[in-house]
Amino acid sequence: MRVAREPDVSGVADPYAHVERCDHLTDEGRCRLAARAPDADREFTRRLRERDYRCPYGDPATDGSWQDCPELTHVERADACARCGLDEVRDGLGEDRPLLETHHLVYPDGDGPAHEIAVTLCRWCHATVHDSWGAIADDVAPDPEAIAEREHRVGRQQREADFETAAERRE
Repeated sequence: MRVAREPDVSGVADPYAHVERCDHLTDEGRCRLAARAPDADREFTRRLRERDYRCPYGDPATDGSWQDCPELTHVERADACARCGLDEVRDGLGEDRPLLETHHLVYPDGDGPAHEIAVTLCRWCHATVHDSWGAIADDVAPDPEAIAEREHRVGRQQREADFETAAERRE
């Protein structure tokens, strides 16, 4: 049984609450890792091969949970911050830092497996969570500096998208 902890430097009490499905899980409910990399964990692969590679950990019909899987990997790939909702505006020129970053959560201590669980946060919320005074579940608005940076990028994109004929450029 999982026991939720108080938020710590990860900014979340239960990292597994952010796992919708394992990155190895196919749409058919099979484990991609066991099928494609059987030598990664031979015992794990043997158990899943007996089940036709069907994952027992994310299947609601079983008693398994994501936390029990020794090979769990979940990296959220969102276009908005999980904490404040700021949406990403990509820099087409690649000169600026992304507005959104991946935040790796603290895994359980003890005998359990180490899992890769990550959520998407804007870099302002990421800093707040790492400073240990903010939690991912906080209901907050985007930082004013984050909004300004986002709007600056949107304006720059709109200027770049404006069509200008060669004759207009020469004038």
